[in-house]
Amino acid sequence: MESNVHVDPSPPMREYVGFIWIDDKPGIRLRILATSLDEASSRVIGEYGEGHVISIWNEEDASSAR
Repeated sequence: MESNVHVDPSPPMREYVGFIWIDDKPGIRLRILATSLDEASSRVIGEYGEGHVISIWNEEDASSAR
């Protein structure tokens, strides 16, 4: 008997949080769903443009032991 279960090979979406500072304005809080930190950063740059200070992290990664 053959199974018709579809397995999605793409990585799971994770929540990334952070801030972006544009010029001398107060930081803007960010929440992004992405498959990786690189993707999250790319999405922020795509929305706000380059040249800003960006800090993004995943809460699960930040709280795990190194």
